[in-house]
Amino acid sequence: MKFRKQAVLSLFIAAALGGVVVTDATAQTRSSGRKAEKAQVMFPEATRQEPGVKASAKLGRKLQKLIDVYNKDDHEQTRALADEILATDGANEYDKSLAAQLASQAAYSLDDTAAAKDYLRQALEFNGLDNNGHYQSMLMLAQLQLADDELQEGLATLDRYLAETRSTRPEDLVIKGQALYQMERYQEAIAPLKQAVESTPEPRDTWVQLLMATYAEAGQSAEAIRLAEQLAAKNPDDKKAQTNLATVYAQADQMDKAAAVLEKLRAAGQLTEEREYRQLYVTYANMDGHEKDVIEVINDGLQKGILKPDHQTYLALAQSYYYSDQIPQAIENWQKAAPLSKDGETYLNLARVLWQEGRIPEAKQAAQQALAKGVRNPEDARKILNLK
Repeated sequence: MKFRKQAVLSLFIAAALGGVVVTDATAQTRSSGRKAEKAQVMFPEATRQEPGVKASAKLGRKLQKLIDVYNKDDHEQTRALADEILATDGANEYDKSLAAQLASQAAYSLDDTAAAKDYLRQALEFNGLDNNGHYQSMLMLAQLQLADDELQEGLATLDRYLAETRSTRPEDLVIKGQALYQMERYQEAIAPLKQAVESTPEPRDTWVQLLMATYAEAGQSAEAIRLAEQLAAKNPDDKKAQTNLATVYAQADQMDKAAAVLEKLRAAGQLTEEREYRQLYVTYANMDGHEKDVIEVINDGLQKGILKPDHQTYLALAQSYYYSDQIPQAIENWQKAAPLSKDGETYLNLARVLWQEGRIPEAKQAAQQALAKGVRNPEDARKILNLK
């Protein structure tokens, strides 16, 4: 079970965007109704000494105009004014840091993530913001780097953020866990994810799913199953939680339990997508003596129009009929599957079965079609063609 890598990051990037609202050029504040209030200290354990620099007298009015335009969501004008301030001689560290920070938000809103990252780097390098603004910028830079698959850079930025802020916020720990998961460092990802989940009274289901997937990838199937069962019990009507449980059971080679979960969903009419029916019949196909279940599930899916009548479906049907000694039905489905195959291997299998059944002319015809589409061992097809 692979966890969609942007599922958590996108939530936190959006949250970071909402945290940067300023009302005047001399202090970073947040708006609350009509009255401006001093910003809450977000990083009380931070090791960084705040610079205490305010807007310069020279740039005060221009900086205030930038803030007003930014708060009106005029992204193009925000970038233009910010660039002017960044290029102005005499602008101090605060002027440039705030201009770069607001420009980064505007660039992100304009889907220019490359520019957003550049602006965020400048905001950090100028080092003029208070800790709230400085570390929000650092966190957003890390998130954008990770979202752009700059995994080493993003993790380095994130580690710096965590070290300097001493943050133990669950949201921050989940981002680190997901970054490590993306890098396939599953064993390392467990600790921050577990800490995030266990330190939150009601952790988000996406966090639990990510920890569950991490356990599974790290080979800790018992822990993955424990979490999957908890999530499924908590959300009995959530199809995703149930199919995830079936997936974890299957990864732990507990196919009977996986099939039982999926069959319960099928009985309730909740298997509505092709991949779900395929998950069920593949589960049965991996269990000894369940060929008839494979056949029943596939025919049910075809009848309902959920499964596509494609090569993979017909091939699974043919094999299940064959191993359950229903040879005519197996041949029929190999005949349907063979023309849909990208090569001639299915035609060659059909030729072999037809030959075993004594249907030599049909076997030769299938062998010829196998050669026409291409097979790994053409000599196998020629042997059938040379039969008397």
